[in-house]
Amino acid sequence: MILVNKIDINCDLGEGMGNEALLMPLISSCNIACGGHAGDTSTMETVVTLAKDYKVKIGAHPSFPDQENFGRKVLKMTSELLHNSIYEQIDNLKTILDKQNVPLHHIKPHGALYNLAAVDENTASIIVDVVKRFGNEIFLYVPFQSIISETASKEGLQVKFEAFADRNYNQDLTLVSRTEEHAVIHDSEAMFQHMYPMIIDGKVTAINGVEVELKADTFCVHGDGEDVVKNLKDLIVKLRKNNIEIS
Repeated sequence: MILVNKIDINCDLGEGMGNEALLMPLISSCNIACGGHAGDTSTMETVVTLAKDYKVKIGAHPSFPDQENFGRKVLKMTSELLHNSIYEQIDNLKTILDKQNVPLHHIKPHGALYNLAAVDENTASIIVDVVKRFGNEIFLYVPFQSIISETASKEGLQVKFEAFADRNYNQDLTLVSRTEEHAVIHDSEAMFQHMYPMIIDGKVTAINGVEVELKADTFCVHGDGEDVVKNLKDLIVKLRKNNIEIS
């Protein structure tokens, strides 16, 4: 009997790329921008409808409220303002989901908010407090061995460890900064070689060549990546050839 591994592939959508209809058949969960770094009511409604049609699990993708910098810059905000902004973003999407009778499956912070919560206790606590307001049945997508994963688990939230198919890692499991030359992986073969050890062995090779433990329940492919549709199609073929299915 051939052992088949099943993995979740998630994608950040509703960010103005207009490729959701092409990506949705290829993925198993999606993270919908809900007004912080991108997205508005119209785009959220469109992406939710597509996800519902393709039976793709839906998550909220809140960020620092900073469309100018696409949520990739840390904003100095009071804890109260940040809490309220994150809550409002998720609630905007939840309102649309309720109208379409679709559940909110997970929450995944975006960009600078995601990276900061991985290493900063206050930011992690703010996000966890917001997620708890939406119910303990909702998953939080977080990096492995991060402060936010530890905080969420202590508070009784369900977490799914996320890894990135199209981003390189530093040895401490932080993502290589987008300002660096090799931060993003643009080739489907390189993506497969990057992902396969994570799936099979629970390890990733950092940018310096050192192999590091990394557990992953879900793998992200960025919806705004170069040639993302072609790369994702090619990647799925490679995965299936190695008895790895998307589910």
